[in-house]
Amino acid sequence: MDADTSHRKVEFRPLADRLRPQNLQEMVGQETVISKGSFVRELIESGQVASLIFWGPPGCGKTTLARILARSGNYHFVEISAVTASKADVMRVIEDAKAMQRLGTQTILFVDEIHRFNKAQQDAFLPHIENGTIIFIGATTENPSFEVIAPLLSRSRVVVLEAIPKAELVKLLKRALKNYPTTKADKAGLDMLAELSVGDARAALGGLEAAIQISPAKLTTESVKQAMQTMALSYDKAGEYHYNLISAFIKSIRGSHVDAALFYLFRMLEAGEDPKFIARRLIIIASEDIGMAAPAALNLAVSCFQAIERVGLPEGEYTLAHTTIALAKSPKSRSVADAMGRAKQAVRNNPTAQVPLGLRNAPTKLMKELGYGKNYKWKADFQAPEGFLPDELKDDRFFFDD
Repeated sequence: MDADTSHRKVEFRPLADRLRPQNLQEMVGQETVISKGSFVRELIESGQVASLIFWGPPGCGKTTLARILARSGNYHFVEISAVTASKADVMRVIEDAKAMQRLGTQTILFVDEIHRFNKAQQDAFLPHIENGTIIFIGATTENPSFEVIAPLLSRSRVVVLEAIPKAELVKLLKRALKNYPTTKADKAGLDMLAELSVGDARAALGGLEAAIQISPAKLTTESVKQAMQTMALSYDKAGEYHYNLISAFIKSIRGSHVDAALFYLFRMLEAGEDPKFIARRLIIIASEDIGMAAPAALNLAVSCFQAIERVGLPEGEYTLAHTTIALAKSPKSRSVADAMGRAKQAVRNNPTAQVPLGLRNAPTKLMKELGYGKNYKWKADFQAPEGFLPDELKDDRFFFDD
């Protein structure tokens, strides 16, 4: 073996990484976020980066934008993933950032999947963002309102990214095909690949790479089907598949169809849905669809959410399945939801309705003299002489037993 090549290592980089945009001109989609005059565009053009949280579906360009921002100025860029990094890893980055700061260079710390960090781990960033040791950029596929602590949200600006439109994915795929000059592609194959990628550029490029390995001479619908067969369970958590599946799950429980509810439950879990999102929906179902027909269902659903927080997956699948089956088999009642609707409508129709004097708080002598709290007695089954509802609503009923 040639001495010059005996220790040479072959580096394999996925197509998606090799074609990662280096500037805004190379990006596809996200026109609202990166267009002239937009907040992100102005940060990049000025080179003055602020702390940000990028919220969007997989493969929409969150990491790419963070790297482009870092290149806009004299920044030290560090990238970690909340899936694998610990608090100790974060603190090592902070110490390095302090050293860089002494040398006159500011550090951008990019944390992918920030929602995977717990409260204590997220808290660790706060003082270092506050004193300027780091500029924080987080990326998440989950709603930051639920998954990112309020103090971190208040120190960052949330930028919402969208799934990449199909037409833009097709443009990206055509550009990528220039790396395979001997491969031809038919329109149907490109359209199918873009469709199956569900707005995810990384998935589209990975699918293209796999399809060409299967059929190097020509990209066809058949080679795309083979390459993307594992994509059948994937779906965009912020897009149509996400809402269709959770809708089917809810309606199956509402319709007491245990088997369908279980099918959609595991369809979501296998696709990578956040189990806490599902558990939150179960809590809502317990009151909205079951309500007074089985009041204990709410306790079960809340316990399910707490169990998921403490146990996680895969063991938490038992709790989700248990709760799903129980709620699907429970008797259903809309009495709570219907009562809410009637009460809300009455509030809107009677915005100036006055509380009966006997029910009013009477902390002062004057209020008592005016009749506030008159005839009120602290006892079970107290009956207010003037009634409990405002006079114009005294004959109204909102809640009815089934």
